[in-house]
Amino acid sequence: MFGNLQAFLAAWNKACRFLGEVNILVPRGTYLLGPIRFAGPCSSVSSFTFQIKGYLKASTNLSKYEPGGGWIEFRWTEGLTLTGGGTFDGQGAKAWPYNNCPMNINCKLLPTNLKFIAMNRTVVQRLTSLNSKFFHIALVECRDFTGSEIEISAPEDSPNTDGIHVERSSGIDISRSRIGTGDDCISVGQGNSQVTLTSIACGPGHGISVGSLGRYPNEGDVRGLVVRDSTISGTTNGIRIKTWRDSPGSSAATNMTFENITMHNVRNPILINQAYCPFRSCSSKVPSRVELSDIRFKDIRGTSLSPVAVALECSRAIPCKDVYLENVHLELLRSGENKEGHVATSSSCKNVKAKFIGTQIPPPCP
Repeated sequence: MFGNLQAFLAAWNKACRFLGEVNILVPRGTYLLGPIRFAGPCSSVSSFTFQIKGYLKASTNLSKYEPGGGWIEFRWTEGLTLTGGGTFDGQGAKAWPYNNCPMNINCKLLPTNLKFIAMNRTVVQRLTSLNSKFFHIALVECRDFTGSEIEISAPEDSPNTDGIHVERSSGIDISRSRIGTGDDCISVGQGNSQVTLTSIACGPGHGISVGSLGRYPNEGDVRGLVVRDSTISGTTNGIRIKTWRDSPGSSAATNMTFENITMHNVRNPILINQAYCPFRSCSSKVPSRVELSDIRFKDIRGTSLSPVAVALECSRAIPCKDVYLENVHLELLRSGENKEGHVATSSSCKNVKAKFIGTQIPPPCP
């Protein structure tokens, strides 16, 4: 096992000063690493390829990490390709007992496996992230990011191990990836535009989520999200949009399409929750100030673990607008089946007048 942090940094710094195309290769082997930051700009580099063929293991000494930081961070670099078939093992099992975020709103954040900050024209492909202490991959203020053939895995009871979290970014395209975690497979946070998720296999976990939105002042809007051609299996939620009640500022999420998605035994296949609060004590009754509009659920099929397969709970302060459900077919497979071989599911709607088109199982809200 190799543990030379300085060798990684020396290779990066030398490559970053190079003129033209550069290629860093991490060969097969096991490497134990503490937190490391690969920073640009690398202004003379025209093409930067970082091949990880080895197995990278994160230090389990939490005192080495900055709160809310990353184990491995990439910053301020253009045209990076991160590939090679290697593995990033966060060794999160030793850190998860110290995560009290599900109970404490002011918790200390554990490190993310891979964090990309203010990166442009990034490609990530053929890599594996295992057992992150917190999020697996986080994109913050990134532009034109393409991810494919990414494998992400953590136990379904591991806390806050979101697969990929996107925030304040644009031009994001993630496809042909398999994600199973203890939290959202992919979470699209505030301030994002033009995000496309295609051919995602999600589960276990909490599904594919927009949000949570509206927790902090001055959040940016979410505009232009497409999720399509994906499968969600054995998760607590399927497609979920979640906004905090009593949000301190106004924001919006609009122009969102969820199309051709198959659900296998998902507890809440289609869910809008504008009274979101994950903590044990949530006393505020003030409605959310996040405006949701122009939302399309099309060709959604499969099985629900809940009798309420479609739940649209919008804000009474700003009701949802222009919500469309087209060709939705979600059945509840349970004992006590009826003649068609399934138990009828139902829909629940609050503060929204949704438009229903084509096949509707469950039946539309009255």
